[in-house]
Amino acid sequence: MADPRRILVALKRVVDYNVRVRVKPDGSGVATEGAKMSINPFDEIALEEALRLEEQGLADEVVVCGIGPAEWQQQLRTGLAMGADRAVHVLTDLELEPLAVARTLLAIVRREQPLLVLLGKQSIDGDNNQTGQMLAALWDRPQATFASKVEIRDGVATVGREVDAGIETIEVELPAVVTTDLRLNQPRYVKLPEILKAKRKPYESVPLAELGVDATPQFRTVKVEEPEARRRGVVVRDAAELVEALADRGLL
Repeated sequence: MADPRRILVALKRVVDYNVRVRVKPDGSGVATEGAKMSINPFDEIALEEALRLEEQGLADEVVVCGIGPAEWQQQLRTGLAMGADRAVHVLTDLELEPLAVARTLLAIVRREQPLLVLLGKQSIDGDNNQTGQMLAALWDRPQATFASKVEIRDGVATVGREVDAGIETIEVELPAVVTTDLRLNQPRYVKLPEILKAKRKPYESVPLAELGVDATPQFRTVKVEEPEARRRGVVVRDAAELVEALADRGLL
């Protein structure tokens, strides 16, 4: 029997984009206690695309993967409710940097042997935009980033990606890593029956220590602080007043 055509989707748990984040009083990071948490929006788009490819008969199985504490189960269950077939939860209380996340995903990739790995182009908390690229390099497979269109045919993924001059179309041989942009699709709404059904879907928990991943941090956060408050704007009548206003603010 041939191996299933599997799509692996990485999901990150982040503070919901509708929540106004607060910096901890000691400046050590962002306060998440009591805040509403959600799937990183770019990862949710990646999952929606994987489900659409499966519905087109281009994949046999969609697996969602999350890396974090036990609380991440909520977001992985949401992924199962959206339609993923099973979940792999790498358990760790460590706050992993992008390289450690990529190494962990690589360990899961070697176990799952996916046809395609889909993940958001970046997370809305760190905005690092690194994990997908690092995973492709570690895996030694092609990558296509910022995807706004994905088509699969004959072992090749054709990906449209937004660049400054418009849409660039590239082809990558599968297996490959594709990171998704906002315009790729609109994630589906999860209904109550799917939420109930998700509780019975396969859910595997794997301690990070069992994967043998080097998660040693490379960076140290010195301080996190609120951005400077935006100053009130002014209305100018013409270009001359605009130049004068910019000069007054030391911008010219």
